[in-house]
Amino acid sequence: MTFLVLLQAAFPAHAQVPEKPVVEMAEDQLGDVTDAFQEKFFEALKQKAIENYDKAIDALVQCLALRPNEPVVYLELGKNYNALKKYSQAAVYLEKGRQAVPKNVGMLEELYTTYYQSKEFDRALPVVKDLAQLNSAFSEDLVNLYIQNQQYDAAIKVLDSLDQVKGSSTYRESLRRQVYAMTNNVEAQISDLQESIGDNPQDEKEYLNLIFVYSESGQLDRAFETAEKLLTINPDSQLVHLALYKFYIAENSTEKAVSSMEILLGSDQIDEVTKYQALNDFLIYVTENPSLEEDLIRLVRVFSEKENNQKVYKQLGTFFLEKGNKEVALEYFNTALENERDDFGLFREVIKLEAEAGDFEQVKVISEKALENFPTQAWLFLMLGTAENETGVPQSAEKNLLTGLDFLIGDPEIEKELYLQLARTYKELNQPQRASEAQKKAENIKN
Repeated sequence: MTFLVLLQAAFPAHAQVPEKPVVEMAEDQLGDVTDAFQEKFFEALKQKAIENYDKAIDALVQCLALRPNEPVVYLELGKNYNALKKYSQAAVYLEKGRQAVPKNVGMLEELYTTYYQSKEFDRALPVVKDLAQLNSAFSEDLVNLYIQNQQYDAAIKVLDSLDQVKGSSTYRESLRRQVYAMTNNVEAQISDLQESIGDNPQDEKEYLNLIFVYSESGQLDRAFETAEKLLTINPDSQLVHLALYKFYIAENSTEKAVSSMEILLGSDQIDEVTKYQALNDFLIYVTENPSLEEDLIRLVRVFSEKENNQKVYKQLGTFFLEKGNKEVALEYFNTALENERDDFGLFREVIKLEAEAGDFEQVKVISEKALENFPTQAWLFLMLGTAENETGVPQSAEKNLLTGLDFLIGDPEIEKELYLQLARTYKELNQPQRASEAQKKAENIKN
């Protein structure tokens, strides 16, 4: 029996838990596990699983009596005390575990949880420093803790390092904004950035930081001048367009805005979330400038192909639907639906538009696909039954409409439509009495 998996803790912050801890606690490291130890240990796991944390702790204390200084027991004690929100007791055992296995990710994560939940950010900081060395995914957590501990220079240093390695990120830019807002010394920030640019005039990131500070402090002309200066120094810069597209939209320079967006969306240096937000800004701009609709479609295609992201087509479909162009909207909704089978709202839009277009064969096909993921949605059974009435299969329509009534909960409008379609179904089946009953039920329902 190996206890390796027991050192893999759940983690509440942003980082992803690695598949294996850095230091594996294998069977031979534990030595022979006695029957008594094993019995008590699994009793503790059983009690924890049913949330009897006090009983789990009692069993784990007995485990320690049998095998003192056992890291996996320290970890389990920490988890149970954390579950009881007794963070000081949890920290005592987890710190002992940390001393025993200082590079074990599971132990460090649980200790981070302890200090984070108890808001002991000063004690969490060295723990997350160790985690970040073992797994770079914890670096953004480290930035957060530097901010909490008012170590703003250290936070900026880590952000700069991450941006150099991973490229620009909307989340990290939000952290940078927090730092700048908390220091509240705009002129000092500008002076430092200008000095850094003077020392290293090819460093794009310092220009972008300066643009950001100017923008946040309302000095938009100076921000735009800095962006244009960066573009002059480095005409191939992609990151500068994170700022430029906004300036071009603001001054209604449509050709430059489109060109800037194309570079931004095709960049390998800018993350997908940031691109998506930029595309949303441009979509809003196109709402006021309909002549750019073809450019919008082309830019969506660039984004979709570059990031292999089909979700944006739903947004584009909504855009054209709001403009009354249902045919084009349906085209983009269908494209989005190819990869978004868990989006009920998207299925609903497509089915409604297909029904309005009179293509009830498609309504049947799409409703059946939707029911694979949403088997209790009465509205889907209504639309499927309606389509079957329209296409001459009343026997199947009856079955689906009755199923819709079975699943219906508190929606008189859908209930009324189900009975109206049933009345139609029974007429087709030459059952006038049942048709009349269904019609009366429909008429008695008040929306």
